[in-house]
Amino acid sequence: MGSPQRPPLAHVFRGTFVHSSSSAPLEILHGHLLGVDDNGTIVFLEQSDQQEQLAEKWGFKTSDIRQLSKHEFFMPGLVDTHIHAPQYSFTGTRVDLPLMQWLTTYTFPTEAKYQDSGFAEEVYTRVVRRTLKNGTTTACYFATIHTDTSLLLAEIIDKFGQRAFVGKVCMDMNDSVPQYKEFTADSVQETERFVTELLEKKYPRVQPVITPRFGPSCTEDLLCALGDLAQARDLHVQSHISENEEEVKLVENMFPAYKNYTDLYDKNKLLTSKTVMAHACYLSEEELKLFSLRGAAISHCPNSNFSLRSGVLNVRKVLEHNVKLGLGTDVAGGYSASMLDAIRKAMMASNSLQINKVNETGLTLEEAFQLATLGGSQGLYNLSKFLKLGKKLNLMLPYQALGLDDVIGNFEVGKEFDALLINTKASDSPFDLFSADDFEDTLQKFLYLGDDRNISEVYVAGKQVVPFSSSV
Repeated sequence: MGSPQRPPLAHVFRGTFVHSSSSAPLEILHGHLLGVDDNGTIVFLEQSDQQEQLAEKWGFKTSDIRQLSKHEFFMPGLVDTHIHAPQYSFTGTRVDLPLMQWLTTYTFPTEAKYQDSGFAEEVYTRVVRRTLKNGTTTACYFATIHTDTSLLLAEIIDKFGQRAFVGKVCMDMNDSVPQYKEFTADSVQETERFVTELLEKKYPRVQPVITPRFGPSCTEDLLCALGDLAQARDLHVQSHISENEEEVKLVENMFPAYKNYTDLYDKNKLLTSKTVMAHACYLSEEELKLFSLRGAAISHCPNSNFSLRSGVLNVRKVLEHNVKLGLGTDVAGGYSASMLDAIRKAMMASNSLQINKVNETGLTLEEAFQLATLGGSQGLYNLSKFLKLGKKLNLMLPYQALGLDDVIGNFEVGKEFDALLINTKASDSPFDLFSADDFEDTLQKFLYLGDDRNISEVYVAGKQVVPFSSSV
């Protein structure tokens, strides 16, 4: 009897692939073949001279192979570990106030409008389309306190094929904008309903995340109940921590029984290996050690940190403490929904610390690329040759933090094909190439100067989601 016939492959690509691996923050693979099966799983990534053997094993013909041009390459999809979907309506405006005043003047009044499903549908559709066009294949979204429109956001994300975590925001304190808060019991009950109804939808790539807004918006009772819920349902958690100094002092005054801001989350079961906390600009050594001990992650949001003049996260210090780290846009405190902008601002933040003699060394562009893509799915990664720290560090773990490290992040066989097809000579490309440019030059130009015009196709789990189909 012959061997059973393999199902036909969904894709076979030949060309250049750029990704991060366990041995390097950026690896360039020229002249390779990559195959994707009908489930969206990568089944091979081999040099092109293996074509005959691969064709025999997987049953594809030469005519099935899509050949990339010399100006095209694939890279993994970008992951945004912190983005506020409702704030997209005013992205690119209103970054003239510091955090606490910015929240009360612009953000809370805007988010209060999302009880209106028509308004929510328009904004949420646009933010999902925009982030996908910009190459964000995975996002960790904050919605608002409104359960039904938060569920609508999840529905829209599923319709467009993006991979995401979605959180109904929880907040039972808000004296400055009292119409935008919940009763404690209602917040817990509605969060339970949100989680239950979202899980019942059985969306393949959209999951709920417990989302207390931040310390100043939550009573101790609410934080405790949400921690219990996260533990009981084994759910991810997202929030903010130590974004600016005024916020840190406010938390100290509000919760004097706790040692610090991190202790507040930890004692209420909200600091776990499934937690992503945004900003963390002012964490102490003791707090960073606790983050590392719990396996919690930090979302570095440099655009927002600069735009609201909140602070500068010392990435090197975070890495020295073996704390998991990812990148976020933090729309709309961050004025760009593009993770390419987050890469660039991460470089600027690192450079600013070197200029001010805080650090001797900083991030390389290759490491910033890894921050936005792989997310350290290989676990501890030895960075000593890059950051001269002389010990193993846990660099860039957005995927591990989101529990997706065995699913996506690079082009390893067995992972799902979340990928961007980059065309560096797109007809309206925002940068120029010259005959003396080698591939590394071209890649750097894309990372520093490229935008959605260079992202010609986007894939999530092997399915092409950009250009958008006529059905969405």
